[in-house]
Parts: sequence; structure tokens; C-alpha cells
Amino acid sequence: MKVVFFGTPPFAANVLTYLIDHSIEVTAIVTKPDKPQGRSGKPAFSAVKEVALKKYPSIPLYQPEEASDPAFAKRLRSYNADLFIVVAYGEIMKENLLRMPRLRCINVHSSLLPKYRGAAPMQFALLNGDTESGVTIMEMALKMDAGDIISQKIVPIPADMNLEQLESALCQAGCEALLEVIDAFEKGTIVKTPQDHGQATYVKKIDPSMAEMNWTEAATVLHNRIRAFSPKPGAWCIVEINGQPKRLKILRSRVSKNHQGFPGETVQYDKTNWVLACGSDALELLEVQLEGKKRMAIEDFLRGYPNPPQIRK
Repeated sequence: MKVVFFGTPPFAANVLTYLIDHSIEVTAIVTKPDKPQGRSGKPAFSAVKEVALKKYPSIPLYQPEEASDPAFAKRLRSYNADLFIVVAYGEIMKENLLRMPRLRCINVHSSLLPKYRGAAPMQFALLNGDTESGVTIMEMALKMDAGDIISQKIVPIPADMNLEQLESALCQAGCEALLEVIDAFEKGTIVKTPQDHGQATYVKKIDPSMAEMNWTEAATVLHNRIRAFSPKPGAWCIVEINGQPKRLKILRSRVSKNHQGFPGETVQYDKTNWVLACGSDALELLEVQLEGKKRMAIEDFLRGYPNPPQIRK
């Protein structure tokens, strides 16, 4: 079976590697164009491009501005693909592409559709304190994330799981589901189930402001915020160090019901613990990263700061 793969971020790069390692015939790879990054504006490769160039230089790699552009679509048609596999590519596929491969286009989505259609399902599953998530393999439709469901796998979310860990678990589940779906296509045993569109929920793109800590919120809410943005971009607050404001990222935490105080007040600070009061309950910081410093366990941070930094509220 001939596959053209579309994808851009690390999640997609891991899926691409898994497919090729399991003898799936990927005849072409499509990813988004290089983007200027940082102050220098130097173009940065997508994760898929990095993997493709390093591990699969013999597979043609394309970076169209728009995959549906007629000239590029004509080039894609020459591959006579059986299947397009799309994983976090970053562009809504138009009808000329959706109808091109013999068996149509399928997509890996990081939620149990129709829940959490949109760009950031993993972050919102964590923000909302969900106890399970999952992946959906669907046939793509013109409307975003609205296609028929081919396969779903449930992934549990423990109370301390962060974004990096959830992404890894969902990627593994998605890879396994994809192989099963490809096998079913080859055997002609595919079953498609229409989504219940009345049950659909939608999530927006992540805005950097969503990662800011508001200490008047409940500790559980803030703990979930930390999980949803760890390690990147990192939930953050402003602290005063030697009279200077610094951004402090909080990368791991634990809810404490044994402390009370005013929101943002330090209620315990010793050699191994930094606990901050919230709107209800308190938050024990376990791993942090001060602006300009590396990330560190809270014990290491506390050794360098014998007095508690002041939280700016």
C-alpha cells in the first residue's frame, strides 16, 4: 500500500518513524515550510523535516505553501497513493486532496471525537482535569475533525500526568491504531461510524496568556494548568528576586489540602518544600525554572534561595 504522509510537529515525526519502521511504504512526505525563529529570524525546520532528512533522505520531501495548490496537487497525483495519512499537518485539506488517494485521507486526532475538535485537544483535556483521553483515526471530511470514525483507543490520564507524558501516550496509541487501520484497509474490512455532531465540543488554539498563574483560582485548577503547559510553554508567575521581577515557570506541582492562606501567600518554605496558598487549598511546587536558569527540582532551587521569593499577584 502506497502512503503519502502529511505532518509537521514532533508528534507527527514520531508517527512517521513508527510507520516506516513497521514496513509501511511511505512514497512521499509533506510538511509545512520552514519558519523564522527567535531574534535572528533563522529558518527552523519542522520536526518532520528533520527526521525525513536525517533518516529517510531517499523519500521525496515537499514543503508547499498550500498543499491544495493545483500545481502541487498535480505532483501529488503522480504518486498514485492508496492512502494519505495526515497527522497535525497544520492546514485544512481541500476537496481536491481529500478525493485524490484511492482509499481517501485519514487523520490521527488526539481526542475521543466528537469531543475536543480543534487544535489543542491534549491541553484542554488536562486543563479540564479529564481522567481519560484517547486517539481517533477518522476519514477526513471538508469540515474540520468531522469525518467518520474508523478507530478509537482510550488512554487513561493519571492525576500527575503532564502534557509531554500525555502526548507520548497518545502518540503510541495512535501509532498502534494506525497499523490496525492500514491492515483493515488492505483486507477490505474497514468499518466507518459517523460522528454524533450534536455531541461535538470545540477547543481553540492555545494563547500564551492561558499559561499565567492566577493564585485566586483553586489549587486543583492551577495544578491542571501546570500539567497542561509542562514542559512548554510552562505555566508561569512573576516573583521578586533581590528586588527584581523574574518569570518563574512551574513545571510540576501537587495539591495540598493541609495549608490555608491568602492567594499567592507562601505558607511553607524550608529546605525541601515551597507551598503557596490558592483561592482554595494550596499548591506544593515540585519543579521550577527561574528566568535565565535551567529547570530544577524544588530542593535544588531552595538551596539557592533561603528566603521565599515574593509572588507578584
